[in-house]
Amino acid sequence: MFPWGVDTVKARDRRGQERAITGNRLTSWTFAEAYGAPDAETAVGAALRWARERAREAGVRSVSPGTGDALRLLAAVSGARAVVEIGTGTGVSGIHLLSGMRPDSVLTTVDVEPERLQFARQAFGMAGFAANRARLIPGHALDVLPRLTDGGYDLVFCDGDRLECLESLAESLRLLRPGGLVCFAGVFAGGRTVDSAAAPTEVRTLRELLRTIRESDDLVPALLPVGDGLLCAARA
Repeated sequence: MFPWGVDTVKARDRRGQERAITGNRLTSWTFAEAYGAPDAETAVGAALRWARERAREAGVRSVSPGTGDALRLLAAVSGARAVVEIGTGTGVSGIHLLSGMRPDSVLTTVDVEPERLQFARQAFGMAGFAANRARLIPGHALDVLPRLTDGGYDLVFCDGDRLECLESLAESLRLLRPGGLVCFAGVFAGGRTVDSAAAPTEVRTLRELLRTIRESDDLVPALLPVGDGLLCAARA
């Protein structure tokens, strides 16, 4: 149970559900995570494998395949033409986003490490995306985002410094058009977000992010149990 008061279903009301899903929960989750992964022999599949290898070598976290599937779907159903990504990494999440975006769209992606941007640029090319489909900007996100156009974006994906997630939310809402989507990766923090034990600053900040989005009258939220948790919200 969330220590800060998320409503829960009474135990007696969920016993049947628990019996139905507990036995094969891990197997089902594993299957779901791999369900939408592209064939390894395709250009996109090979580029994702290469980008994940670069991420492991660099000690950079990258989104899970299931999280990538969700991002691709959200980009597709929103008809995204303009997307902002905070935290490029080595290009894993960017490939998923570009795969769902419209053919005439542009991904603007920001990272503090120029080397990661070079990896991402190479990964995007390996996946078959034209160079003009991605605008890669080196720098600190909170310095770069204020320079972007108000209301000019369909989706903002945040996978940067978790200590800055509240500031990233404020910037994202400024950047989004009405009906646009904001998504945050890694909000479970390895299970610590829902643990009642004493929490470090990063986890307390994530809890505040979850509370802020859930209680906002201007956002329609959903917390998706993919990867390490994907928090999404649509701007009214």
